Amino acid sequence: MPEPLKRATIYLDPALHRALRLKAASSNRTVSDLVNEAVRQSLREDQEDLAAFAERVAEPTMSYEALLEDLKAHGKL
Repeated sequence: MPEPLKRATIYLDPALHRALRLKAASSNRTVSDLVNEAVRQSLREDQEDLAAFAERVAEPTMSYEALLEDLKAHGKL
């Protein structure tokens, strides 16, 4: 049996709320469906970012100063 939905209070910028209500009405969906979808997508993107960081953890890092020096040495600045 699925877990019951949780209720939350969020505060939206009035223009965003208006746009969200219009999108919900035009797509025959609820505001809650759209917000849940947006949150899921954001969390998926976070998961992808964390996976990319984990894959690159062994790569050498370069300071901003070193990057600028490298660009100048290769005639790109």
